[in-house]
Amino acid sequence: MSASTNKYIDPLSDFGFKHLFGGEPNKEIMIAFLNALFEGEKHITDIVYNPTELAGEDKEHKKVFFDLLCTGDQGEQFIVEMQRADHDNFEDRCIFYLSRLIHQQKLKGNRQWDVKLKEVFLVAILDFNMRNCLSDHYLQSISLVNRGTGKVFHNGLGFKFLELPKFEKKEDELENELDKWVYLLKHMHSLNQIPKYLDKRVFEKIFNIAEMKKLSPEQQFIHDSILQREEDDYGRIKFAERRGTEKGKHETALAIARKMKEENFDPDKIARFTALSMEEIESL
Repeated sequence: MSASTNKYIDPLSDFGFKHLFGGEPNKEIMIAFLNALFEGEKHITDIVYNPTELAGEDKEHKKVFFDLLCTGDQGEQFIVEMQRADHDNFEDRCIFYLSRLIHQQKLKGNRQWDVKLKEVFLVAILDFNMRNCLSDHYLQSISLVNRGTGKVFHNGLGFKFLELPKFEKKEDELENELDKWVYLLKHMHSLNQIPKYLDKRVFEKIFNIAEMKKLSPEQQFIHDSILQREEDDYGRIKFAERRGTEKGKHETALAIARKMKEENFDPDKIARFTALSMEEIESL
């Protein structure tokens, strides 16, 4: 089934992932996903979406662009990234992302360290197997541990890597909530109806808003523009992903914004769909 005839959008695409997981009105989807991922470690009751761009302290410091960034009800922060292709130094980029969140906390004027740092986590949904294979399981949970005892040194900083190619369970073999989420992420774009095993209301909701025919004209425009750009410029984007996805994602956002301006879209709507600043949009 081609992308143009699929009943549901692809949740692994840049548009599909943000459409399904990145909207404030549908934040219960992200909450349910995070609770399945952190089951037994955390229980999140609410989140707030944050800006996905963090500027450096000056022009010499690198900007970072997240796919999604949200803050939980206990103040913990979650970077959630969708990565379709491997690239060099991927692990280094993940560490850099979390270090920027920690640095942003800026505990000014507190010399006694009587303020606890907010917890920070990076969740990466990967459509490839990591080069540094630490487990045959599709979920790698990584935190700071004592190498001698295996005991956790600090549980307020961690990584969750979902390696989708390692997930091979069929529909009737799903054992828990995380299995169901990974099955959905991996197979939704090729399904014609919601599987009976995904029986929770949150799954019904995600399939409902994922229907291609329910996209607004603006959403359909962006979906098709991104798809066309990927088809026309596949080689360049893949090269950009191997060198680091930030530049590739930003260039894609700029191209979409430029096309939307040509179609006389409202600047606020362009900013909302592309996550670009008004200054960048006005300069196009």
